[in-house]
Amino acid sequence: MQKKILFIILAISSLILSAQDIPEHISYTKIYDFLDELANDGIIELNSVAKPYSRMMITEKLLIANAEKQHLNKRQQAELAFFLNEFALEQNKLPDALIHLWKKDRSKAALVQPAINYNDSLFRARITPILGMHITRNANGDIIKRWYGAEFQTMMGKHLSVYGSLRDISIQGALLADTHYLNDLAGYEYKESSAGGDFSDSRGGIKYDWYWGSVGLVKDNVIWGDNYHGSNILSGRAPSFPMLTLHLKPAKWFEMQYFHGWLVSNVLDSTRYYLDNLDVRHYRMANKFIAANMFTFTPFPKLNISVGNSIIYAESNVQAAYFIPIAFYKSLDHTLTKGITGLENQNSQVFFNISSRNIKHLHLFSSVYADEVNFSRFLPSSEDKNPISYKVGANLSNFPIKNLSITGEFTRTNIINYKHSIPVLSWSSNGYNLGHYLGDNSQEIYLAVTYKPIRGLDLNLSYVDAKHGNEYDYNRANIIKIISQPSLGDIIWSNQTVGFKAQYEVINNTYAILNIDYSDINGYDSNSTAITGEVIKDAQGYLNLFTPTYLQGKNTTITVGLSFGF
Repeated sequence: MQKKILFIILAISSLILSAQDIPEHISYTKIYDFLDELANDGIIELNSVAKPYSRMMITEKLLIANAEKQHLNKRQQAELAFFLNEFALEQNKLPDALIHLWKKDRSKAALVQPAINYNDSLFRARITPILGMHITRNANGDIIKRWYGAEFQTMMGKHLSVYGSLRDISIQGALLADTHYLNDLAGYEYKESSAGGDFSDSRGGIKYDWYWGSVGLVKDNVIWGDNYHGSNILSGRAPSFPMLTLHLKPAKWFEMQYFHGWLVSNVLDSTRYYLDNLDVRHYRMANKFIAANMFTFTPFPKLNISVGNSIIYAESNVQAAYFIPIAFYKSLDHTLTKGITGLENQNSQVFFNISSRNIKHLHLFSSVYADEVNFSRFLPSSEDKNPISYKVGANLSNFPIKNLSITGEFTRTNIINYKHSIPVLSWSSNGYNLGHYLGDNSQEIYLAVTYKPIRGLDLNLSYVDAKHGNEYDYNRANIIKIISQPSLGDIIWSNQTVGFKAQYEVINNTYAILNIDYSDINGYDSNSTAITGEVIKDAQGYLNLFTPTYLQGKNTTITVGLSFGF
């Protein structure tokens, strides 16, 4: 036992000495699922409230699991060996490959798995290609999605990291992601055409780290809040945006996440424009910024309690006060905007998350996003309710059946949550809600069973029951009456979907997928008397607002695909 403990200490110490902080993008769900499984089984400890994780942190967790691999089942041991090879550079070595193009002491180029790797005492780097195609079909036609690009990761010295990726994506057929559609597909700013659309997705950044923290300037996606089917705090669905980041973990019982981001408002600023050579005005978008922090306390092992707050603000320039990572931003806002007649405050939020893995194999979690809190509204006698969203859920792994996990989640979001009377201050970027994909006045039940019979193969059977109630604009003059309406009220849209997903990671970052969804998505007339601020449409109008024509009604939709990269 002492030798085992010594091995773990030495392994972690060797990483700390050269612990670069390159984020592993949230789209590589298999590594996130595997770490979650290891934490549920008690092999590692994991704070899962904020993603992405750094590749070095992932490697540290994998090495801890490797020291305890006798407690893993056969499939988990194969997964562990697979991922340790994927994260070889973080261990100061070159990864193994099936087919080499060339091989030297300090570098390798491989055809399978496709990558170029380099490693010496000062500089480590990896370049991997990205290539893929998915074909989706139902009774309404075909959608062909193709993408290509590349990504790189570099670690220089002991503290500096630079990474980046570029994906050029084209879609032939219906576009299924849009700012109003109630689905969890990643959002993009399409260049639309009669045949479909295309877009490019560029992410990357530079980070400097030390053994208990890091700072960075990055453009990436962020998820805050424990979940298995869409966070209600920061879901990561909106397009990536640039941000300054700070991550601190000075003690085992405390961790802090902070970022200041530059969002895209999609709101024209009538005071800012360019003049072309014909004196035509070309208006620019209004500025939009976000500052957010999350503090996690671990009073005893496997229990993480996180609290945080944020602010969306839209001044002409950044505000220095919101670069304070430990601030309570609502208080700062009241000071900064006090006394300006007719000016609304900026839009502030608070959130809470609790995650417990104290029962072996079981992950219990809950998260709350509060747009505004008035404690008198929690009283049963209060007609108006706070605009908040809450999620509760559980995941049971490898018990009583090995390689089987069961997940259940319930999400409820009250009226007007995520919205604001000033559109530029809404909880969104590029028009996509930063929070839960169903938006406000909604409810979701999510159930799933996942079976992993062999290394790399995930079989998932899921059920989604999603509902959206009356739709309201944030009408400041009538806001009290709006938030006094019954939660959900009339159901104007619903989605019941049974889905089967098979995903096989053949070799590192090479995927074959098969998805089959049977969905029943409908709109409904509102039966209650309309009030000021309510969006009034008929059943088909609501359906068109929230769902692409391709998925309306009853459909069996099949997607097959193969990709290098993710």
